[in-house]
Amino acid sequence: MLGIGGLGHLAVQFSRAAGFHTIAVSHSPDKDALVRELGAEDIVRDGAGLAKVGGADVILATGNSTAAMTDAIKGLRPDGRLITMGFDAQPLSISLMDLISKRIRVIGSQQNHREFLYEALDLTARGKVKVSTEVYPLTEIGKAYDRVEQGKVRFRAVIAP
Repeated sequence: MLGIGGLGHLAVQFSRAAGFHTIAVSHSPDKDALVRELGAEDIVRDGAGLAKVGGADVILATGNSTAAMTDAIKGLRPDGRLITMGFDAQPLSISLMDLISKRIRVIGSQQNHREFLYEALDLTARGKVKVSTEVYPLTEIGKAYDRVEQGKVRFRAVIAP
């Protein structure tokens, strides 16, 4: 699962650039064209949809919805991993049956080891991954802050001098 939003647009590109079959979970059909342009081979709407297309060995949850992460677990294959990078104050609920019978793992991650950073920077330098931003002049920092707080920034908000 690659949530398309703050980090999701990067996750799709990194997954594709690394040669993985990339499936995006998006609840917004209006993002489908963009998601495909970024490199997703398939798009599903929820964990059940992910399971129907064969499931995932790794789900990288980049969104901020615990409910979406809980739902996505339905799409994990046996021995699958849910890697969470999004933040939400709600607790993550996992079925003990899934945890034990499917042997799934849940991993919280802010970043990886230095060698993975080098690899990510190399892919970016070679143009395989591109950051998308909304740029605001310093005079509009309040507007940028409000849009981020309201969840209206599609990718990253950047303040330029």
